[in-house]
Amino acid sequence: TDELGADGTGADGTGVDVPGAVAARLAEPDAAVGASVARKTAAERGDAHTPGVRRAAASADIRAARNVASAAPDLGTPATFVLLRHGETPLTPQKRFSGSGGSDPSLSDVGRYQAERVAAALAARGTIQEVVSSPLARCRETAQIVAARLGLGVTLDDGLRETDFGAWEGLTFGEVRERYPDDMNAWLASPDAEPTGGGESFGAVAQRVAATRDRLTEAHRGRTVLLVSHVTPIKTLVRLALGAPPESLFRIELSAASLTALAYYADGNATLRLLNDTSHLR
Repeated sequence: TDELGADGTGADGTGVDVPGAVAARLAEPDAAVGASVARKTAAERGDAHTPGVRRAAASADIRAARNVASAAPDLGTPATFVLLRHGETPLTPQKRFSGSGGSDPSLSDVGRYQAERVAAALAARGTIQEVVSSPLARCRETAQIVAARLGLGVTLDDGLRETDFGAWEGLTFGEVRERYPDDMNAWLASPDAEPTGGGESFGAVAQRVAATRDRLTEAHRGRTVLLVSHVTPIKTLVRLALGAPPESLFRIELSAASLTALAYYADGNATLRLLNDTSHLR
């Protein structure tokens, strides 16, 4: 199945990744028990690695998976958010802080090329139904290039804007560490620490992004929507979906013009379907 689609099945086509199936799995369907017993018996006989036993065990596993899927509640088609980080700006290759409190740079020539490539890839998939973008120039321009290829309009949402990095805007990580070492150390240690000069903490960003997520999932239930945003909001959506700690933000790679996909189900659970895909740029 298509990891960017809105059909609600798993990435392997089985449908087993529906969150409600977790509870059903704990009931251990008869087929799963049978497969386990068959493997145990085979192992005791010493023939667990023979082709016939492997085929029998595989068949039992498939039957067990189907039982789990059929026992799972029908949660309907999820709201699928395809998350696109904007294309490069002149600041991107220099790895400078570029948030919502700085100069609001537009795309570079490379960034526009990247936007055209992702537009072609999404048009080929044909699953995007709406486009929502951060209001900052680099996202608006990326979104407009993609939306024009898809024949869609663009809706702006301030909840998708990047973090305000305060006095760090336009500086590299090394320059910030040199000029504001104490503030940088505090920021790295706590999601509640703000960048120098009254910037936005990761904790504040998480609250903003979570509220935006809830509003958009309610408005787009059962649809596949392209959200064009920035590094921190996209990483935050992934972190929240996985229940990962705040420090995981520093351990996620997110390239310019990359695609990530999250599916949100009616029971409040979410699944990560794709992360930092840049295959369309190669």
